Amino acid sequence: MTTSSLSNQPINQNLYETDFYIWIETTIKDLKDGNFTNLDRNNLIEELESMGRSEKREIKNRLIVLLTHLLKWNYQVEQRSQSWLNTIKEQRRQIIFLLEDSPSLKLYYQSILTRCYDLARQDAASETRLSLNTFPLESPFTEDEILTKDYLSD
Repeated sequence: MTTSSLSNQPINQNLYETDFYIWIETTIKDLKDGNFTNLDRNNLIEELESMGRSEKREIKNRLIVLLTHLLKWNYQVEQRSQSWLNTIKEQRRQIIFLLEDSPSLKLYYQSILTRCYDLARQDAASETRLSLNTFPLESPFTEDEILTKDYLSD
């Protein structure tokens, strides 16, 4: 790298690679102070995009776990346990929190329901050792039932 290209780099860019926490603190201070000259824009953009992906990934993972346990609850009645119930309640709670914090993710949630159900169906078959055909091809749960606090079929 030439000296001129080094001088064009934001001061904070080195911090990103050497001390991430200090980079965050410095970036926050620079933003609050309106000091955009030293702002490490490329890494800031990358981190913000990563945060969005992380939120989506968390919703997807929690939804798969929730749907898997709802299927197990419905199709392995004799194996129902407090542990399954706790998992269902916690996954619902966390998905609801995520959607309350970021209401725009509701569209994403709706868009992944079918794919997540397909994956949950496979997981439920694997975990219960029941045939995949035991579980319906399409979700037996409505969008509302999935997140309704007290919904469990008997």
